[in-house]
Amino acid sequence: MPEGHSVHRIARQFAANFVGGPVAVSSPQGRFAPGAAIIDGREMIDARAVGKQMFLEFAGAPGEDPHWLRVHLGIYGAWDFAGAVRVDPSIQIHGVTPGHSKLGQTGEYSRPDGAAPVDRDGEDSVTSIGAPRRTRVRMAEHDRESDELGAFPPEPVGQVRVRLLNDLVCADLRGPTACEVLTPAEADAVIQRLGPDPANANTPRERDRFVERAAKKKTPIGLVLMDQSVVAGIGNVYRAEMLFRAELDPHTPANSLDRTVLEALWDDWAHLLEIGITVGQMITIDGLEGEAYRRALTERDERHWVYKLEGTPCKRCGTNIALEEMANRKLYWCPGCQT
Repeated sequence: MPEGHSVHRIARQFAANFVGGPVAVSSPQGRFAPGAAIIDGREMIDARAVGKQMFLEFAGAPGEDPHWLRVHLGIYGAWDFAGAVRVDPSIQIHGVTPGHSKLGQTGEYSRPDGAAPVDRDGEDSVTSIGAPRRTRVRMAEHDRESDELGAFPPEPVGQVRVRLLNDLVCADLRGPTACEVLTPAEADAVIQRLGPDPANANTPRERDRFVERAAKKKTPIGLVLMDQSVVAGIGNVYRAEMLFRAELDPHTPANSLDRTVLEALWDDWAHLLEIGITVGQMITIDGLEGEAYRRALTERDERHWVYKLEGTPCKRCGTNIALEEMANRKLYWCPGCQT
């Protein structure tokens, strides 16, 4: 399932390519035809992500309230962008910064020497974000001069739930868990049920909101970090990696943790989320440079401490990484470092 960094990248792509102009909205698959008709031809006036959910705001008719398109990708959902896709300058393509990067100022997570590597697992990109699909045709800005592209917009491929289209860019959505048009009040109700998201507001107030919600939970911290009503955006990968980085036993009741520990978890989530949004991959090992960074961009095992590394020696202490089920989700952790 795409985690919070991917959804923020998607929202930034919509902001760069669609916000401020009218959008043709259709449902090639037909399942979203009534919702598409409500916002078809309207100006997109905002694009935002909260955790794993994205909200696109469309202007209403004269004298009417705007409408919000809410999308939750779930496990199988993905967006494909085609055409003259403009890249938001705050994000990278396969680790390369097209404009500038907040993180690139220190050299860490900035452009490596040589050609841009591509993640072989297809974890994330700019033109296709969500569930990996190796057979997907990917089109970006530099491809527009190619004779292989054919007509624009391209014919819908597969079961496209919704297509957003303007003169230059096409965005197709496939396989979402949720795709619906909401009133402002309905959209606000959904957002209010979600926990704080540091990519939207990394403030003491939002950190306090997370700490207060987490501190009330008697359940293991390994479950609390996945609770979207406590903190928005953390999935299985970030959960495992954050707990390892904090040297926390995943089974520890959240309400038994000191406030400073919970505050540190929030700060680390903000740090990792910013890297994920900028780079497009969940790099959870700090200090990678040169060849080590290039390997991390292309090889998942080189950018994580414990995720999907069960049975292999911990990179820190040598204890074999453990794998167990926690609330029907796979939990990866190190019994040596996290006790």
